[in-house]
Amino acid sequence: MMAVDIYTKATCFYCMRAKALFADMNVAYNEIKIDGDAPLRDKMIKRSQGASTVPQIFINNAHIGGCDDLFALHAQGKLASLLASE
Repeated sequence: MMAVDIYTKATCFYCMRAKALFADMNVAYNEIKIDGDAPLRDKMIKRSQGASTVPQIFINNAHIGGCDDLFALHAQGKLASLLASE
């Protein structure tokens, strides 16, 4: 099964946009809320190899990047095929 992880904060507009895109595409995702959780934020930064902003998105453990990166993949027609591959 496709694994999509999104590191988020509650008040992040870009997080909301990324989650809305996945919802529009009927893609289930695992939301990892890092609000006030320094160890979890540190894990996100390590996992993303240095990215400290949210959202940070992973598909099958591959780092996609943030919201702009996600929407760029979608605009290029690459997101659907990435989500379809296992």
